[in-house]
Amino acid sequence: MNALGFAWRSLVRQPARAALGVLGVAAAGALLLDMLLLSQGLIVSMRDLLDRYGWDVRVTGGDLPLQGPRMRDATDTADAIVRLPSVRAAILLRVADARIERSSGAALTAQCLGVSARSRGTESPSPPWTIVRGRDLSSDGEIVINSATAEAAGAAPGGSLTIRASCTGENALPPTTMRVAGIAEFPFSAINEHVIAGTLEGLKAACAGNVGDEIDLLLVTSTGDPEGTAAAIRAARPAVSAMTNDEVVGRLQQAGFSYFRQISTVLTAVTVAFAALLIAVLLTVSVNQRLGEIAALRALGFSRSRVVKDVLSESALIVGTGGLLSLPLGFLLAIGLDRILRALPGIPAQLHFFVFERSAVTTHVALLVATALIAAVYPMRVVATLPIAATLRDEVIG
Repeated sequence: MNALGFAWRSLVRQPARAALGVLGVAAAGALLLDMLLLSQGLIVSMRDLLDRYGWDVRVTGGDLPLQGPRMRDATDTADAIVRLPSVRAAILLRVADARIERSSGAALTAQCLGVSARSRGTESPSPPWTIVRGRDLSSDGEIVINSATAEAAGAAPGGSLTIRASCTGENALPPTTMRVAGIAEFPFSAINEHVIAGTLEGLKAACAGNVGDEIDLLLVTSTGDPEGTAAAIRAARPAVSAMTNDEVVGRLQQAGFSYFRQISTVLTAVTVAFAALLIAVLLTVSVNQRLGEIAALRALGFSRSRVVKDVLSESALIVGTGGLLSLPLGFLLAIGLDRILRALPGIPAQLHFFVFERSAVTTHVALLVATALIAAVYPMRVVATLPIAATLRDEVIG
């Protein structure tokens, strides 16, 4: 019988201890997998959000990646940027506050987006939203709204909403009735946030012309070289800040996302240490209870390497079985934790904390293998240095 089969029989003879080890590894392995997914989940999810609509350069009036001082002379700046050889298209984005009037109940506070497209060709760039019901904008008097707004205001495609926009902090503007063209998903809106969007000209009309030639963000689509495009924009317009998606992600990672990586690293180390200690204790107890049996096998001709392999195989079976169970358990746990964290205020609805990556599973397997080896070191030393004659004599006398 080979070492693996012998180790299997040893575990079957002690089902309670084997089950305890497997369940312990499964629980620790599930937490380990979740920590590995968390360490890069936000970064991967944010990069996906930034790349989803084809824009690869963000231009702001300041040095913040996603929000900064408003860009002045927006029309001339956008036209100059679009004329650059490496730029394919751009979208001007202005953000304002709005109140949605309702016939019953208090008014809703919403974020209002005004967009305007610039393109060197005939094809218009995609707007910063995805239509899920109805249609996209076709005139300045139309808006698209997110699902939270549609539910709270009782609106649907083809209906209308009365809004009071506030573009300069002035709340005494007259109401404007806008037609709802469709229901849309906005990539950076929170789950319960109310968002409406229309054309930049429509927003100016709703604000009674108090907008001015200013925008909050310019979304640029390059011809394939975002780094060169960002450099060209900075050279052409030194007063603005142009950053590629990779630079934005790097800035966010240094500013806030590193916190999750640090937590993940600490909990990963604790989890691996706990699993290794648990398996080491169980194997040591098992070996100590079978010292006489092991000594008898050595006396019958089992080599030192063979009994060491038996202990290592027993550790591999416990960790391997628990590791297999930890994969579905970890993914289910990640779904639940992700749902809880995404419900926090201000978190974009389409941003995920736990994102599946093949490298995370590979690292998970490698750490479990290391755990099996580390846990078996002391029990293997015990059986390797076991004095055969003295142990058999103690068994007979005992």
